[in-house]
Amino acid sequence: MIQLSLSLRVVVVVVTAAVVPVASKPARSVVHPSSSPCFCKIKFKKLPVQTAVVPFIQPNNQFPDGQVPSTAATFHLSKFDLDKLAGKSLFASKPCLKISIYSGRRGTTCGVDSGRLLGKVSVPLDLAGTETRATVFHNGWISVGKESKDSCAQFHLNVKAEPDPRFVFQFDGEPECSPQVFQIQGNIRQPVFTCKFSFRTGDRAQRSRSLPTESSISRGWLSSFGSERERPGKERKGWSITVHDLSGSPVAAASMVTPFVASPGSDRVSRSNPGSWLILRPGDGTWKPWGRLEAWRERGGSDGLGYRFELIPDTNGGMSAAGIVLAESALNMNKGGKFVIDLGGSSNGRSTPANPTSPACSPRSSGDYGYGLWPYCVYRGFVMGASVEGEGKCSKPRVEVSVQHVNCTEDAAAFVALAAAIDLSMDACRLFSQKLRKELCQPLDLVA
Repeated sequence: MIQLSLSLRVVVVVVTAAVVPVASKPARSVVHPSSSPCFCKIKFKKLPVQTAVVPFIQPNNQFPDGQVPSTAATFHLSKFDLDKLAGKSLFASKPCLKISIYSGRRGTTCGVDSGRLLGKVSVPLDLAGTETRATVFHNGWISVGKESKDSCAQFHLNVKAEPDPRFVFQFDGEPECSPQVFQIQGNIRQPVFTCKFSFRTGDRAQRSRSLPTESSISRGWLSSFGSERERPGKERKGWSITVHDLSGSPVAAASMVTPFVASPGSDRVSRSNPGSWLILRPGDGTWKPWGRLEAWRERGGSDGLGYRFELIPDTNGGMSAAGIVLAESALNMNKGGKFVIDLGGSSNGRSTPANPTSPACSPRSSGDYGYGLWPYCVYRGFVMGASVEGEGKCSKPRVEVSVQHVNCTEDAAAFVALAAAIDLSMDACRLFSQKLRKELCQPLDLVA
């Protein structure tokens, strides 16, 4: 087992809730349950603005049914960000979290925000020492609006910072070039994994010798989670990448189990027929499925890489392909972006899990599973993030994994394999009219 070091992050969490005040006379700024709902925009420094719905709470009840409200926004600050803030002049003002609260529904009409501003709140944050201890900056009711105390809208606001240590890994090259993977701690780069890219083809004689243990992958798993059959038309298939520790032992793998096929009459992989990867971990002398990643190319002006990642329950040898969806979103094909699994709040307007009404510890099930059959709370809060470059650009994925979700080498390696799969999906979903680099083409493709 490798010795994993820490990479510190601080999360700023905002939880808001609205209460309807009792007013003798109607006032413009009072929020009534029968009127339009409320939402808030939350900004911290130069980080992207986050938006969240503000739920109503009946008078005299702190929270409905004793339930804790969901997280409205989460901001992640790196150790570099904290050091930069700490290095500013002592006379400089403390950084402030700024919250703008609106009535009405979110959205824009003719380029203008449709909501009506009720008021703004500014909370100063003293982040010194927050990388080692939790700190609450505000927890209580606030009044918003210019009316009298008895008639202004009230909101419950909770702002806190929590240590969020992470492991940081960096590919030393593009995944298809079989690179090393380094662990990053400050200015220190330490090699921890090696990756080997290869092809899994229908012809066993052409299998790469770089995957000596691939024969131990049950053919039942492959037939259950994907397909290796020949398909007519344009397709990309058989890609596989294995992650090895420094001793050379395979500790995780990502295998393309459903080919990326162009839809009839088009040059793109459609959402209705996505390609898929199986993320595998070693166990009991064989490979076991841990997760499945589906990817496709979105239509329309966004031209994005759509994806869905789900965990696969351990059914003790069963062949069920159902899983628990942890992330479902899209990345810009031209600019790239960040693949994120965050079960604790919104992420730049995109929330995970895919079902926004699910509690943080209860991801959406894509199969007929009772809640008692799956340990939902295994993954909570921030789980992982991986950088993805746009198509045609040199990509050396940077992977961040929450320390609380890494108990052994195989845990970290599985997230590294997942990062490689999402990066390779950017190439797999390129228009079929465009050529791939030679490392992604099998010898027969190069001859053709």
